[in-house]
Amino acid sequence: MVIMTTTSSLTFQPVLERIAEEMARTPGRGRPADYIPALAARDARSFGMAVAELDGTVYGVGDWQEPFSTQSITKVFTLALDLAREGDELWEHVGREPSGNPFNSLVQLEYENGIPRNPFINAGALVVTDRLQTRTGDAAGELRDFLRAESGNAALDFDLEVAASESAHGDRNAALAHFMASYGNIDNPVPALLDQYFRQCSVTASCADLALATGFLARHGVRADGSRLLSRSQAKQVNAIMLTCGTYDAAGEFAYRVGLPGKSGVGGGIIAVVPGRCTLCVWSPGLDERGNSVTGVAALDRFTTLTGLSVF
Repeated sequence: MVIMTTTSSLTFQPVLERIAEEMARTPGRGRPADYIPALAARDARSFGMAVAELDGTVYGVGDWQEPFSTQSITKVFTLALDLAREGDELWEHVGREPSGNPFNSLVQLEYENGIPRNPFINAGALVVTDRLQTRTGDAAGELRDFLRAESGNAALDFDLEVAASESAHGDRNAALAHFMASYGNIDNPVPALLDQYFRQCSVTASCADLALATGFLARHGVRADGSRLLSRSQAKQVNAIMLTCGTYDAAGEFAYRVGLPGKSGVGGGIIAVVPGRCTLCVWSPGLDERGNSVTGVAALDRFTTLTGLSVF
């Protein structure tokens, strides 16, 4: 059943409330990420969802104002911030194709000469962070300032405990960075890059914060204050890469079920974009074997089914 199909009359709050009721019938699906203690302690039954319209109006349900660890969701914003600065030169250093391998895989880097397959696997995100670091001197700080401005939440910040925990378990990311450095695809010292990357991934934000912060992608590159971050073409590029690469090696299944550009993180959050209409963020910490929120994907699936809003 489609609740409403016309964008002019669509009311999001009843849709969200219905989704929350449906998700509550199957709570606790999946398991929180267990390799970061702060994430492992989260209750898999938690659920929040928010929708932000282009004018900044936000609708929410459940734990939609509860801060959580954004993790890989931040890769979307660092990609946009760097792409805005260097344009197409970025694509000489990172690809735009789905990986088909786990997000922290070393396998492809060797036979692709140190060029990561896309910006959302860990190797690709390290390259993007490295290039943003070169251009700003503080990639993580640039990210935090952007998220604060777009969300309107001046208290949004890093969780240094999470960053330290990731650093303590960061051998694979260090290996990826050193390997790419050996091919000349990393500019900054690896320890400094890893510090920036782990702080970036430790940002804590709510569904409301992230739905608002993602709004520039629904507005075709225009920020909340009306200034332009990306060209319309660049915003299309970011959305396209989110659709094809945003949920690790489950991107095909996500596109099939949800039909929207999206980006997940192992903290249990997923952002999604309806270009020209709205942005969403859903959070539930229980993950599937590929690192995506089980309930989050199900909730977004129901959203596009109930509203008829998708890119297809």
